Amino acid sequence: MKKGMIKATGPAERVVHWCVALSCLLLCITGMGMMYHSLNFIGTLVGGMGNLKLVHNFGGIFFTASLVCTILMWWKEAGVFSFPEDAEWIKAAGGYLWHVDNVPEVGKYNPGQKMFFLTVALFGAGMVVSGFIMWFPLGFSVKLVRLMYVLHALGFVVIFAFFFIHLYLVTIGAPGSAPAMFTGWVTKAWVKKQHPKWLKEMEKHGTLVVSGDEKTS
Repeated sequence: MKKGMIKATGPAERVVHWCVALSCLLLCITGMGMMYHSLNFIGTLVGGMGNLKLVHNFGGIFFTASLVCTILMWWKEAGVFSFPEDAEWIKAAGGYLWHVDNVPEVGKYNPGQKMFFLTVALFGAGMVVSGFIMWFPLGFSVKLVRLMYVLHALGFVVIFAFFFIHLYLVTIGAPGSAPAMFTGWVTKAWVKKQHPKWLKEMEKHGTLVVSGDEKTS
């Protein structure tokens, strides 16, 4: 690891992130395999459509646990907007959609990341509830169960769309972001550009961890 890198995430954060991300992706793939006839071949990879449904359902249990951990871990930091700075960032679209000379400073998570977090948290919770009712429909009215199918499909469309937006932003949109969830370390230049307020807060409170620093070795 290069000297001078800044620690952005810890092991627990990275594990939870990848658990919810990979389980969500698994559910999207298996769900599409059951939803669209042209993708039924996905079922053959696991021994048939019956097995595909089992993978989807039990994958949903794993996703539920991962989602709960995600919400508990990040709600205080990523689930609450800070005004007026977040409002100013939103007005400038963070400099992603058009050129902005001075992008409003934000903390560890910018409003875009907060919106993504809230989307996953709220629509993910909706998919969990609707999914379990679809799995165990006994005791519920036919109308309610049918509504759950609609809500489940809506949640899929929203989360799947946001997944690709998220993928774009952590690669092409904001180069240098991906290492935060692979190694946990990012460059100081990246932090200064993307999250200057967070950098100042870490320096002020003495929580900044820099690779090669004798105090952190």
